[in-house]
Amino acid sequence: MPAKKNNISELALELGLAMSEMKSRLRQKIQNSINEYDPNLSFELIEILGLLSRNNGINQQEIGNKVSKDKSSITYLINSLVKRNLVERIADKNDRRNKQIFLTLKGKQIVETVYPWALDLYEKAAGDIDAKEIRKALLLVKKMTANLEEPGSKNNTI
Repeated sequence: MPAKKNNISELALELGLAMSEMKSRLRQKIQNSINEYDPNLSFELIEILGLLSRNNGINQQEIGNKVSKDKSSITYLINSLVKRNLVERIADKNDRRNKQIFLTLKGKQIVETVYPWALDLYEKAAGDIDAKEIRKALLLVKKMTANLEEPGSKNNTI
């Protein structure tokens, strides 16, 4: 049976590498479009604005988790967005120490301009792949990610 495990491991590795390469190429193409619009905006800033357009009012920790950035990086990025008047921090009604992040009108306008470019690139990446196949792949990746998060699963750390 070790050959099968090795085969699954190799396939999972290939999938991870392919996903990383796709994200890298998409990121590069999106950044090129952003640079034409506003050279002072980065992919990371746009990524946070896009996330907030779908989840307005989440806190910095949630943002960090969703974009896979550590606390100090997220603080720096949010501070940059606040300085540009693209987002605002508002104290949580239940816990004033916890700040929720909201898009400003200016931030919403940037998302409305830039987000369609990103969607066009994702559509190009999808090509003629059936939506059912993409949903199946999405479920697969989410399941693999969940496998890494389960407590007690072997090889959680190296």
